[in-house]
Amino acid sequence: MKPILLILSLFFLTACTNIKEKEHKQVTQAQTKIIEITSVKDLNELFNDFNYTSKTWENGLREVPRIYFTKVSQTWEKNSNNIPLREKKNIFFRLLGPLVLMSNEDIMIERLRLKKEDISSQWTKDLALKYKVLKKTDTNLSSSQFLELKKRVDIIPTSLALAQGAEESGWGTSRFAAQGNALFGQWDFSSKGMKPLHPRKELGDYTLARFDTPLDSVKGYMLNLNTTGAYKELRTRRLQCRQDGEKITGWELAKTLDKYSEKGQEYINGLHQMISYNKLQATDDAYLSNGPAIHLKKVKN
Repeated sequence: MKPILLILSLFFLTACTNIKEKEHKQVTQAQTKIIEITSVKDLNELFNDFNYTSKTWENGLREVPRIYFTKVSQTWEKNSNNIPLREKKNIFFRLLGPLVLMSNEDIMIERLRLKKEDISSQWTKDLALKYKVLKKTDTNLSSSQFLELKKRVDIIPTSLALAQGAEESGWGTSRFAAQGNALFGQWDFSSKGMKPLHPRKELGDYTLARFDTPLDSVKGYMLNLNTTGAYKELRTRRLQCRQDGEKITGWELAKTLDKYSEKGQEYINGLHQMISYNKLQATDDAYLSNGPAIHLKKVKN
């Protein structure tokens, strides 16, 4: 591998989690490696160094390194046009996958603590506000609201997040991805987001939400699915899977997302095609490495 600058600093991680609750493990004082990337070649060599490749994946390895980056590159759209489509997809999935798992990790930490917390604790009330079960003017959490909170604090299958991220951002090449790290096409009615070139007049004065980092975009997407009324069916189906002892899969939950796009059932069909064609079903079994977090920092040649 060509020389890459490694700068080590302490970084406190709280957990390494598969989507299965019983596999939740505590991790402490892992190191963060800041790695400067100058090219797509560097990136692929990094994947090789961490055995994060198509070959190891096909051999059944589902461990994913804790790779993260702080901004979608402004040059990704241009550079990705100069590499084979398959490589472009692999890079996108390998970079987005860890962010999805990290976001689910945070949710699982909340979910496991919620099981032990009292309904009247301040932490529970704060979580209920975050997941929009309570309003700021409310003081107490009812039993039914407590059950609703437990229903909402749950993971989004990796395959679904990868499929929607690819679909909504054009493999990370959209203007919204480059300008605002927006990977999931979330609307923003605060007028603080990004103006679409061809807005839908029937929706009023809306913009596309912008995010500080791609990880924030993933977390925002998951919170959106876990709180918005349009996705109530997703949360109900997910709960049913848990109660029946069934695996929570992206394929199954995608069936509930007819309201995510004006395309309705056609959108669902597209997600299923994305999951099937790119063999994303196996990503629902992926889990984060106990190793160090890898912060990718792009630099110019």
